[in-house]
Amino acid sequence: MIPTFNNPGFERPFPALTPAQRYHLEVFGYVIVQDALSRDECGQILDALQRIKRELREPTRERLAHEPFASINQAHHVYMGGLLEADPVLTAFVSHPRLVSMCEELIGGEARLLEYDAHINSRIPGDTFDAEPTFGFHRGTDVPFASHSKNELYHCNFVKTLTMLTDLGPDDGGTVVIAGSHKMDLDDSEVAARAYEDRSLIHQVVAPAGSTLLFSETLIHATGQIRSDKERAIIIAGYGASLFPYWDGSDMSEAFKTNLPPQWHTLFLGKAHWTRGPRYRTLSQPVDERKFTLKDGYWPTPK
Repeated sequence: MIPTFNNPGFERPFPALTPAQRYHLEVFGYVIVQDALSRDECGQILDALQRIKRELREPTRERLAHEPFASINQAHHVYMGGLLEADPVLTAFVSHPRLVSMCEELIGGEARLLEYDAHINSRIPGDTFDAEPTFGFHRGTDVPFASHSKNELYHCNFVKTLTMLTDLGPDDGGTVVIAGSHKMDLDDSEVAARAYEDRSLIHQVVAPAGSTLLFSETLIHATGQIRSDKERAIIIAGYGASLFPYWDGSDMSEAFKTNLPPQWHTLFLGKAHWTRGPRYRTLSQPVDERKFTLKDGYWPTPK
């Protein structure tokens, strides 16, 4: 049965994952969902990000609080944030009904957008790849605080979608994770040491453009090593329980908040209290196969 929403009008599927996908998420802490976006939708998003990258490299005026910024701005790597109002297609992406519902399925309740960024990067100049790689393994929250179970399924109050805008082969720097670490209340360095002893525990994303990696932020993960000559482009959205704050490093403009349709208030503005709109499935519950596209998200009229 589809749970009742506290924000009617924002139609989205539930469950958003097949039983097999939900089981993979349960065991490993992540799942890769192929064809989350079409090739055309990937192209629209990538065009917007490339435009923002060019603008960030040629600043002409002081940045406003709601505009994009670059946390890393190097010749081989741009890491940009503050994307919410930068382009209508980017606003639509973070409110894509299936992607949001995938996150809600892992959270166990209605989602609020917490952060929004993207990487466009290529091989680090001078890398020789003489030794087996090590990674900057980390997680975004700790297991005891962020975790709970319902219907024998794991839930986390802080989750991410990482969507590939370019094809990622084995040498293209796909995200790496330590499988199963999302349930391990151990120091990150201890878990990483065991993974380096047995590298079969380190899983790397290899997937076509349009695929989305869904994972809990209790999962230990890192950026992969780019060995090819291809440029890697990914877009990342972080979601959490609806009472969490927005911590993107930017602010939403008053115009955006004022003009936001009511059905998207929870997703973008959250709630002041623990009225979290529980959303729970059983493992055997079949996927809701309704089709959704970017245009089913919030697509504001360009200013």
